[in-house]
This record gives sequence, structure tokens and C-alpha cells, in this order.
Amino acid sequence: MTTMPQHTAPTGHAHEHGPRLPFAELVPDFYRAMVRLDAAAAKDLDPTLYHLIKLRASQINRCAFCIDMHAKDALAEGESVERIVQLSAWEESRHFYTERELAALALTEAVTVLTDGFVPDEVYAKAAAHFDETELARVISAITVINAWNRIGVTTRMTPGHYVPGQYRK
Repeated sequence: MTTMPQHTAPTGHAHEHGPRLPFAELVPDFYRAMVRLDAAAAKDLDPTLYHLIKLRASQINRCAFCIDMHAKDALAEGESVERIVQLSAWEESRHFYTERELAALALTEAVTVLTDGFVPDEVYAKAAAHFDETELARVISAITVINAWNRIGVTTRMTPGHYVPGQYRK
């Protein structure tokens, strides 16, 4: 009798391999600057909104490490499992989110994907209607920083599953 493997992934997927390199150890100054940039982006931004932005961009970018981290952080800070589960289909699950969150999620998608090379005016205008200029700048900052982190995580194949909420906070 033969047994099936527990989790077989198609060839070439990241979890077949370990991390490619110890990024933070190799470029500690850059890594510390990214951590400071992340903290600056989060300053005065609603933590619930910040988690949604980080998690949604990470889903779009398929950064498993960041999805794991930000889902765990959001849950630890009181976010509901239901809202996290529905986030990948937020447009069909709008009733789980506030209008303000929906505007930030739409902006997150537009900035992350940049399908047509720009952020559509209607997406920007909707976000601008829900946030004052400083808040909107912070939302854009948060989206920018998580996209940078996602690119590091995906490129270096950071391994998900081992993160403990709050692990990287000082």
C-alpha cells in the first residue's frame, strides 16, 4: 500500500526551498532603515487599518511570510478571524468593513498593482474623501512600505509559520 505525501507543492514554489539568504544580517543598515520607515508610516495611523493595508498588499504580492506575520499581529490586537478571512475578497464582502477601510483597501490595491501604470482618479478621490491630507499621506506611506517589505520577503523566500506576534517590535 502506498501513501500520498502530506503536502505536495508544484515544482518551483517557494516553500519547497528554504530562505535564499539572511537579508537582515547581510544588509543590517538597510534593514534597520526599513524598520524605522515602517514605524514612521504607522505613526498616528489607526492600527486596525494599518493591519488591513499590510495584509491586503501582502496577499496581492503573494508574500507568505508577511501574510503570516500581519494576520497574527492583527489577531493579537483584536481583529476578527472573519474579517481576515474575507479580506482577499473584500469587494464581495464589503459589509465586513467600514467605508473608510474600503477606501484604503481600494487604494492599497491600486498602488500595489499599478496595472495601468497609475492610480485611478476615482480611487484616489474616494480615499481623499475619507482621510484628511495627513492621514492620506500616512496611508500611502503604509502601502509603499509594505510593498517594499513584500518584495524583500518574496525575493529572499522568507519562510512563513514561525512568527510570533510582536516579535520584531522593540
